[in-house]
Amino acid sequence: MIIYIEENDENKRLDSYLSEITPDFSRSKIQNFIKSGAVKVNEEIKKPSYGLKEGDKIQFEIPEQDTLIIKPQNIPIEIVYEDDNMLVVNKPSGMLTHPTSIERENTLVNTLLYKYGNNLSDINGEFRRGIVHRLDRNTSGLLMIAKNNKAHEFLAEQIKNHTITKKYLAIVKGVLTEKVFEINSPIGRNPNQPHKMMVAENGKPAKTIVKVLDTFKDYTFVELTLITGRTHQIRVHMKSINHPIYNDTLYGAGTGKVKTQEQVLQSYFLRFTKPFGNEIIELQIEPDEKIKKVLKYLRS
Repeated sequence: MIIYIEENDENKRLDSYLSEITPDFSRSKIQNFIKSGAVKVNEEIKKPSYGLKEGDKIQFEIPEQDTLIIKPQNIPIEIVYEDDNMLVVNKPSGMLTHPTSIERENTLVNTLLYKYGNNLSDINGEFRRGIVHRLDRNTSGLLMIAKNNKAHEFLAEQIKNHTITKKYLAIVKGVLTEKVFEINSPIGRNPNQPHKMMVAENGKPAKTIVKVLDTFKDYTFVELTLITGRTHQIRVHMKSINHPIYNDTLYGAGTGKVKTQEQVLQSYFLRFTKPFGNEIIELQIEPDEKIKKVLKYLRS
């Protein structure tokens, strides 16, 4: 198995990352694989504690008898765009992008396997078939899927070079007075709560452009453009300026009067170059049900 590390997997320990994507193995067994030389990063043997970097190439020889087959499931999913090499889906809120060591069913990958079988890229392993980038479980919206490895590499290169435009819609706490502004604050993993990220001086550069779309008594409806793509970037940046996203309890927003599946955040706009040429694809979808529900309440 060959894996190329993406932005949102940076800073993870090598052993932790591999135990995430190969749930049949315990972390201690993964550590033994690494120490024995079965795992190489950029053609070199690293320690289990090695911190991953964007673009790292991991080579992992998994014993064949231990390979886990992911169950295909017939789960309806909206396809917004499709060609011979890729597709873009509208991932619903509440759905995991890919299986984990705890949850192996009802993810986007399960439904992709049902529809496309082996006609999906496998650069990032069986648990991430077709997955070029990810959205948090409770973030809905546009997500690119690669049907083959060459298309995966073509799209991943655009993500790495920040030539893809990704815009989100969100409702945040408080009233923003500036109509358009930029948040330019580095992001790293929270050392005390590893499942969370935080603004940190020694973190990776992160930049988000915020545009106000509408204001209410205690909330603001915004469009957010990602210039970089760090894990939880929008959620961390908005928390850092004391305007966390509506219902984002992980980052301190609390629960609003309108109940939703956690954060009211949607990837609604995507602009990229189609594999393999110069044709630009631009996609935009309507606000999802969470956003409509909260806006209806605020406007009433």
